[in-house]
Amino acid sequence: MQNIWFPAALGTLVLVLSLMLRNSSFIVPPELFGYLQVASGIMALTFAAISLLRFRSDRDRFSLFLGLAFLLSGISILSSIPGLFVGLWGISPDSLQKTPWLWWLSRSLFAFLLIAAAIVGKRVGTSIHPLLETVLALMIAVGFGVLATVGYQWLPASWAIQPNAAVIRPSNLALALAFLVPAIGFSRRYKKTGLPSDAGLFLAAALNVACHIVASESKELMDAAFLLAQGLKTLGYAAALGGMLIQSTRLYEEVRSLAIKDPLTRLGNYRFLAEVIDREIHRSMRTGRPFTILLVDVNGLKNINDHYGHATGSQALCRVADILHAACRGTDTSARYGGDEFVLVLPETGEESARRVHARLREHLANDSPMPPLSVSVGLAVCPVDGASFTTLLEAADKSLYMMKRDHDLHLIPIRR
Repeated sequence: MQNIWFPAALGTLVLVLSLMLRNSSFIVPPELFGYLQVASGIMALTFAAISLLRFRSDRDRFSLFLGLAFLLSGISILSSIPGLFVGLWGISPDSLQKTPWLWWLSRSLFAFLLIAAAIVGKRVGTSIHPLLETVLALMIAVGFGVLATVGYQWLPASWAIQPNAAVIRPSNLALALAFLVPAIGFSRRYKKTGLPSDAGLFLAAALNVACHIVASESKELMDAAFLLAQGLKTLGYAAALGGMLIQSTRLYEEVRSLAIKDPLTRLGNYRFLAEVIDREIHRSMRTGRPFTILLVDVNGLKNINDHYGHATGSQALCRVADILHAACRGTDTSARYGGDEFVLVLPETGEESARRVHARLREHLANDSPMPPLSVSVGLAVCPVDGASFTTLLEAADKSLYMMKRDHDLHLIPIRR
């Protein structure tokens, strides 16, 4: 019931506003309408560029149809602006007028391609013949758009505009119904995906429904109802673009996360480790405070793979990664160095404090119950004592690790010589 009451309440609010504005004497300056048109056109073309770039990368037909819808809408909107300012529309506030054909064409094209996108969005697939589908989509959209525009222009003015009727411009209700179809489709899609881009598309379609409901109560072009309809249309483009930008930002963060994280252990990878150590080196040089790295090597990983299988070996690496994370402080960084080696970066930490971290690591390993049992060897290097670069610090830690393995001591970190 809540899903029904909310849109019903919004629809009622839109109707009330429409009825309140139909008797208003306010007339919009053509320049203000032109600015809203410019904003709408720019946002539509920006959305189209992003959507078509997504189609180019993943060949998703949903992105293709969306890109075409916003591209054609943006072009038609911007094409109408010169006529607005040089008087080609012939706007006269003293007379009732039918909606200009360019405005009607842009609305029709946008509605029909959004319907196509909503239908395509129900299916998962990629475009096998993108050029053919593009041409077909353009032909269908332009065909329906032209038919709707020509039909409206041929409609007698007494039918198109009925100032004394309950609905002054009933033809706008046809466009409201057209936008209602993709609004329902995008709403269902958003419930399944939860993506901001789908939420933005739903809001855009819903705002366009409201736009044409309000426009149906406009007595003359540039009156208060017409201005509100134009504002709702502009907000629709803003909602769609905002959802797409939020989604693109999230995608960027996911890609960046994949670029700096090890896919198996979810710890930082070599690239991330190098960035952290370089940052700590610069801070150590600036503050004069040392920091320590621990190079952790998993003992006997090859034997685990041979006796238990590589899946168990991968699980062993994940167990060590979890133990390293548990042994770290909030300011420490754990990363996979490569193969069976890990690195702990301990900011503002000297050798003695690093030994205590190693003791915690040893304690966690002792309490780790899954089979097979795990053990590690640990090497230590302190900046700037053992080096002041990524390479020299890792080399010093590797030498310390080698000394530990040579002495067959798996529990104590050897004193540096």
